Amino acid sequence: MIDAYRALALQTTCRAINACTTPEDAAAAVATNIERIGRQIRASKAFIGTDLKLVVLPEYFATSYPLGETIPGWAAKGGFAMDGAEYEQLGRIAQDNGVYLCSNAYERDPNFPELYFQSSVILDDSGNQILRYRRLISLYAPSPHDVWDKYLDVYGIDGVFPVARTPIGRLACIASEEILYPEIARALGLRGAEVILHSTSEVGSPELTPKDIAKRARAIENMAYVVSANTAGISGVDIPLGSADGMSKIVDEQGRVLAAAGAGESMAAYADLDITGLRRRRLRPGMGNFLSRLPQGAINAGLASTALKPNALLEGDTVKIPQRADFAARQKATLDALLSAGVLGND
Repeated sequence: MIDAYRALALQTTCRAINACTTPEDAAAAVATNIERIGRQIRASKAFIGTDLKLVVLPEYFATSYPLGETIPGWAAKGGFAMDGAEYEQLGRIAQDNGVYLCSNAYERDPNFPELYFQSSVILDDSGNQILRYRRLISLYAPSPHDVWDKYLDVYGIDGVFPVARTPIGRLACIASEEILYPEIARALGLRGAEVILHSTSEVGSPELTPKDIAKRARAIENMAYVVSANTAGISGVDIPLGSADGMSKIVDEQGRVLAAAGAGESMAAYADLDITGLRRRRLRPGMGNFLSRLPQGAINAGLASTALKPNALLEGDTVKIPQRADFAARQKATLDALLSAGVLGND
């Protein structure tokens, strides 16, 4: 067990592959993007020091996000294979630099060949994959909730909310806008997560944003560190480059920002994580020990009903391939159900 070490939320530009016309061209562009990340990690560790043991990358750092592609089309262009060359390349970077590395990418799963999932994967300092988290909440993309029964049959609930016990602490992942949903972080916190790795590509602002507030809140609620890596913009698409830039940061369990990056590519968001000290504080009785005071059974009862139903893409054992419009239609139906149930008011 390493008592304390340094972590880095690497803020790097996402170079989009959307303009690639073939899967082969896209794969070559992804390999180039990952190779560039490897150089940045090597240079960052040389500056930060040999006690840099954890690096978190931004959301979809090697591809950007789908822009008009079909679900099968983007799976072929922007999806990593679970045992593919991209993870081999990332594993070598982790091993060569002696760091735990958190990646975020769209991913193909042979158990669900019709779809892709957005996955956060942690590779250890030997280059091995030790955790795979699939984003549960996404407005226009498939998630495990859409194929819930089959997903649980394949991976179980621990595969939905995984926590990796490692020499640098208990690690868990949250993707993108899920930082706004306290239930996701709480599920991980109650499974022992001490360091929440947050890959994001979010709007930057000199003012506090909802996601930036949420990073502090999730750290406090779960008595955990949050390491949040944002993009330094997305190039190769028509959205202005600086729109999703800045605000990478590391937050401690008191909600204090230990380090933050400004705009542009940056390694400034690095800080010491004292896991031994965190564990000591998490055992301290008192009003601030939120995990020990949580009446989870009562809360579970209050959350029992839901308008957003699982298995939207399952018909028996058959997985349906959705169109982008299907996701919008489902949200409209859920809003109507919330209105009918009295959750949303129209008095």
